[in-house]
Amino acid sequence: MRAQFCDAMVVRGRRLSMAFLTGDLGFMALEPLQKALGRRFINAGVSEQNMLSVAAAMCKAGLEVWAYSIAPFCYARPFEQIRNDIALHGLPVKIVGNGGGYGYGVMGPTHHAIEDYGVLLTLPGMHACIPVFDEDIEAAVAAVAEDRRPTYLRLGRGEAPAGYAAPRFAPWRRLTTGRGPVLVVVGPAGVYLSTCLAEPEDRRPELWGVSMLPIDDFPPPEALLESLDASGRLLVAEEHVRRGGAGSEFALWLTERGLVPRRFRHLCATAHCFERYGSQAHMRRMSGLDPASLKAAMASL
Repeated sequence: MRAQFCDAMVVRGRRLSMAFLTGDLGFMALEPLQKALGRRFINAGVSEQNMLSVAAAMCKAGLEVWAYSIAPFCYARPFEQIRNDIALHGLPVKIVGNGGGYGYGVMGPTHHAIEDYGVLLTLPGMHACIPVFDEDIEAAVAAVAEDRRPTYLRLGRGEAPAGYAAPRFAPWRRLTTGRGPVLVVVGPAGVYLSTCLAEPEDRRPELWGVSMLPIDDFPPPEALLESLDASGRLLVAEEHVRRGGAGSEFALWLTERGLVPRRFRHLCATAHCFERYGSQAHMRRMSGLDPASLKAAMASL
């Protein structure tokens, strides 16, 4: 999604009030944005804590500020600055993390972002945007830009199967229909689409992609709740740890409203540290987040 993000930022950068900060990242990717913004493109260096404090100050001065880095470096390392300088003041700084989930899998646990939106959504007023497809980025950038709350934009990989027409960006979208269980996927759902579409209609899950959190601010549509009532079976998949994840939040949200499904499964990132590391696909298999694991989980419901 990084290339699409750069294109969207170049367009957004026509607004002279917009500034972009990077933690010494973007080589071979963000050069068009650097050229378009000129002095408004700021390389803050390997100093993410300072970068987020500077972003807060620039935002306080009235600028639209985007702060970009590899995901763990823009939320874990400068968490205190996000909490004290941005969230506690309600400043709408846009924090952009590239490589969400196991996106940098081969680089090991220091580069995994599998607790990111759960951690950040503990802060007051924080929103998270997790696009599903590459095609979402233009609309997602616009939504984040207009949000008057601090927002975390998690970039990953679209991975939609060839020929699939992605529906228009929205906080919740129905991606497949069927009479199987309701499947809720946070962010990139393309990796599961082929598996779902290959199922016969009576077993095919009704797949919903979630792009905006928290659920209290972006509740599920009535159509999803009606399907869940009819099915009674819910499966949530997210490249994020269980604690603080959307699966736990959604289960609580449903319970508080007396909408508890008869059967529930939660596929999530199971660990930061493994004996061996590999690609994002490999790390998903290790955590049971690959298509084969999804198919097994659907059968168990």
